Amino acid sequence: MKPAQTSQKIAAPESWEKIPWGNLYKETLNTALSPWWSRIFGFHLLKVGALSIEIDSEECTIPHQVNMCPALGRAHVVADPYQLPFAEKSIDACLLAHTLSYSADPHRVLREIDRVLISDGWLIISGFNPISLVGMGKLLPGVRRRQPYCSRMFSQMRVIDWLSLLNYEVVHHDSLHVLPWRHQERGVWRNHLPLLGCINVLIARKRTIPLTITPSKTLFRKSPLRRPLGATKSYYQSH
Repeated sequence: MKPAQTSQKIAAPESWEKIPWGNLYKETLNTALSPWWSRIFGFHLLKVGALSIEIDSEECTIPHQVNMCPALGRAHVVADPYQLPFAEKSIDACLLAHTLSYSADPHRVLREIDRVLISDGWLIISGFNPISLVGMGKLLPGVRRRQPYCSRMFSQMRVIDWLSLLNYEVVHHDSLHVLPWRHQERGVWRNHLPLLGCINVLIARKRTIPLTITPSKTLFRKSPLRRPLGATKSYYQSH
């Protein structure tokens, strides 16, 4: 397995339109996330990256939504995802739409998101699936330097492992959009096959109590019942 951190510079696209069939990918994500926005509550939603900014979150119940990316434009905050200008535990939900796919150090991004996210906060992650037609494009020398094949692709299980180390509970994960050039919801075949979709989507929540109880992490140990000295003794007198 290749290390997550790389010294290679990866240029993130400024819009979904800069990616071949990018608008179809965006529509697929909008459809997948639409049922979840009404379940996410809080005061502050952080959308990290230019691709996250374009995701439709109008149905989200969170009133204050902050767009953040390293360049000017539609961003409310211009900042580096490795150094977020927010206080600890100040964000209720965070959207990383293909942010890790264009990050040289995805571990560092996740740690920084974990720092600013509140307990039981929501984290939404999407990215390209290496086990897909898009993933196959990385094997072709003529196209692997183009979008979206030049992006980094991590399997669902690998991202889930990263989240479990940070004590996140994955409440939903899916693989969508098998054929890049075909609309997700049109036609007799719905362009949906498990594990083979071009786009991975994960929705997780930050937990404070360890999800896996181990002897070294047990919070509550059952103490043995100790009998108070003399409390249950019986005394007999001879008559």
